[in-house]
Amino acid sequence: MKSIPRALTIAGSDSGGGAGIQADLKTFAAFGVYGMSAITALTAQNTVGVRGIVEISADFVALQIRAVVSDIGVDAVKTGMLAGASIVSAVAREVRQLGIEKLVVDPVMVAKSGDALLKPDAASALVHEILPLALVVTPNLHEASALVGFEVRDLEGMKEAARRIKSFGPRWVVVKGGHLESSPLDLLYDGVEFHEFCGPRFDTPHTHGTGCSFASAIAAGLALGLDVPDAVTRAKAFIIGAIREGLPLGKGQGPVHHFHELYRLAGWSFPSPTSKPHRNANG
Repeated sequence: MKSIPRALTIAGSDSGGGAGIQADLKTFAAFGVYGMSAITALTAQNTVGVRGIVEISADFVALQIRAVVSDIGVDAVKTGMLAGASIVSAVAREVRQLGIEKLVVDPVMVAKSGDALLKPDAASALVHEILPLALVVTPNLHEASALVGFEVRDLEGMKEAARRIKSFGPRWVVVKGGHLESSPLDLLYDGVEFHEFCGPRFDTPHTHGTGCSFASAIAAGLALGLDVPDAVTRAKAFIIGAIREGLPLGKGQGPVHHFHELYRLAGWSFPSPTSKPHRNANG
């Protein structure tokens, strides 16, 4: 009997459904991967911004992780918003004790609205406790800048940031260039070679959840047995389609469309967003 691919997301909940745990589980489902979750924080959030955050206790986060892994098992894990240093430490401890090898770390620090999602004391813990355990880490330009201590603005800066982040211990680094002023480009680095992934920009504001979904798509690919370059390639194709078909919901930045491929195959549709190639790419 063929085993069912399984992935666990350890992240915050987005009450608006566009990012965080909700985006991760939708992405896993879109890839045909069974999704599980360990919630680190509850956010009161919509397409406009974050109104409040309630952090879950580190012990309860650890209990969620152990509960699902001890029973159901897991093929890949993705971390997102870890909120505070105690949660970072608890997650790192569980990853080590459970022997999790396929760990994708999305170093969530700031929401697209500009709201802080990671406490200052947690950033150091993230670098020293989580990144050394990561198979893949996926910072955007802002997160890469925060991690390395200088502003990353172009391809050469992305390469230098990737080298420095690699020195923190992850086996692969993906620096996402969706915020580049030039053509959007993501850079994959294994400590030896750089691999560039290019994509179009889309003239759409509906990009909420892009970073979460990209990282969880990589985790889904790993759960399916793909190697890292192939998982990143498939995740890039997925997120391009999800942005292109972004959903015009709410008064701010609507979410990307996680089930765009299913809707296309089934002939279903939502109201058509304005998604001309021009302006946005994964974050």
